[in-house]
This record gives sequence, structure tokens and C-alpha cells, in this order.
Amino acid sequence: MELARRRIGRTELEGTVYGGGGAPLGNMYAPLADGEARALLDGAWDAGFRYFDTAPLYGFGLSERRMGDALRARPRGDYVLSSKVGCLLAPDPRPNARSGDFIDALPFRPVYDYSYDAVMRSYEDTLQRLGTDRVDMLFIHDIGAMTHGADAHPALFETAMTGGYRALDELRRAGDVKAIGLGVNEWQVCEEAMDRGRFDVFLLAGRYTLLEQRALDSFLPRCEREGVSIVVGGAFNSGILATGPIAGARYDYRPAPPEILARVAGIEAVCKAHGVPLAAAALQFPLTHPAVACVIPGMARRPEIEANAALIEATIPPALWTDLKAAGLLRQDAPTPA
Repeated sequence: MELARRRIGRTELEGTVYGGGGAPLGNMYAPLADGEARALLDGAWDAGFRYFDTAPLYGFGLSERRMGDALRARPRGDYVLSSKVGCLLAPDPRPNARSGDFIDALPFRPVYDYSYDAVMRSYEDTLQRLGTDRVDMLFIHDIGAMTHGADAHPALFETAMTGGYRALDELRRAGDVKAIGLGVNEWQVCEEAMDRGRFDVFLLAGRYTLLEQRALDSFLPRCEREGVSIVVGGAFNSGILATGPIAGARYDYRPAPPEILARVAGIEAVCKAHGVPLAAAALQFPLTHPAVACVIPGMARRPEIEANAALIEATIPPALWTDLKAAGLLRQDAPTPA
């Protein structure tokens, strides 16, 4: 499948409109054998994906190692690769020590540090794990009140802006990386960061989806004005927009609350009335905003690649979007296909 490419901010980078996310390669929620991980990445490549994102946090280095092994034989100029900084990995021999959502993670524990020296070290460690000489885009990972709490956020954010940002800006000016940004689950901290530095792209997970569009309040219009791109992660909001409102459906990495289940049920009913899979609408919707350059679907097994490829190509009648807005299930100011 041939996928369109979009430019990342005002840089020379062009990534495909759909990309591969690295969290499943770190055994998020379920273990993935090395062979399955390789098949997953090979399938993404065969499906036309040419943008890949990973992070030290995913499996505590496991995702970066697996992604590097799979991509190393590919022509380096054919794809865009991103990873994240702000999380160092300290050795910890205890089995699955502090693994959280990652099963059979590598024997490390994450240590958040957004200082200049830590970000430079994090970048060097990432290159080692990936086995590559460069990463195209670097994101400051998980800065914000959602991860660290409202009390801890101000001091950590100040360190990130005076230390971590300075490191990323130096790497960008030296040509070591082409684009810098944040990789987070809240748009508010991205807007806060835009007041302090010049960013090219933000990886925003779960905050501009078929289920949530509050980023339209101020953040996405500002990105459009200032030429900043968005990579949308978590287009399925951790799964519920893929599975529908079934028992055990996940939203924001946790079981979905009743009000979210009810809203998704309403969205799904409109999709069914038009003969469109809920997941197809979820994958295609974010790309209708001009600031969005790429969507990263959640894929944990190779068969999900083929399934998502079909969803990406599914035809969606304009009336579906009109009906969602009429039902109050989609914001009136959300861009949709004509």
C-alpha cells in the first residue's frame, strides 16, 4: 500500500500519514516474542509505513532494541525515526522490577530526569540501543501534570525548559536531529512549552481523537498558525475506539468509566448506521486537521496491520461526520472531509 507523506513542521522531514508505534514492542500489556516483534515491524513496512516511533520507557529499552534490529537493514533515507528523552534507565536485576504495564521488561527501572546532561546521555543511550547513527525526531517524554502530578510539575517543567530543551536545541542546530518536541498525553503542557521554546512537532497521545477534541480550544489552532506538526498517538484512546464499548474496554490505559462507554456507544451507533467500522472512523478522523501530520495506530500483532490497512482505506461518507456533529458526539468546529 502506498501511503501519502506529510511534512513535519517547517523541517525537510516527510513521514507517512500512518506510522508504527513502539509501545507493543516493549511488551505493553502482553508479552511479544522476538519473532513476533520482527514480524510486526516487517508487516508495517510492507503496509507502507515509513514513520516509526519508540522510547526508552517502552519495555525499559526492549522496544528500542527490537526496532533497531528490524530497521537496520532498511535504507536509512527511506523512513523517519523518532524516540524520546527524559527517562534514563538504571540497572535493576529484580524480575520485572517496576514494570508497570510492560510484561517481561528488560532489567532496568526508569528514572525521569529532564536536565541537560541527562537528555544528552539519554540520546546517546538511545543510539546505542537502536544501533543507528541518528534519530530524526526527539521528544521530551511524559513531562506534565498527568504523569508527575500538579505539585511536582512546575519544577520538572522548569528543568525541562532550561536544561532538556537546551540540549535538544543544540542537537537540532548541529544537525544531529531534524525536529524536536514533546511526547505527552496532555496538550496543555505542549502549549506551555511553546511559550518557552521553538518546537517542530508534538506527539500527542489520546487528546485529539474521535472521542476527544478539546485540543481545538486553543492548541491546534496555534500549531496551525505557527507551523508546528502533530503526530497523533492513541487514536483508539487505548483501545475503546477499536473494540467499541465492550466489557473491559480500555480508555487512557485503564478500564473505561461508564460515561466514556456511553459516549462511545453513541458514536458507534452512528458509524453502524452508515456501514462504517468504528475503528475506521477513529483512524481517519485525526488526519482531517491540517496540523496533523501522522497517526500512529496501536498494533500489537501482525494481523492487526492488515486489519488497520483495510480500515485506513475504508470509504466514509461525509454524512457520517454531519450526523456525529448533529448528535453532539463531535465538535462543530472539528475539521472533517468535505
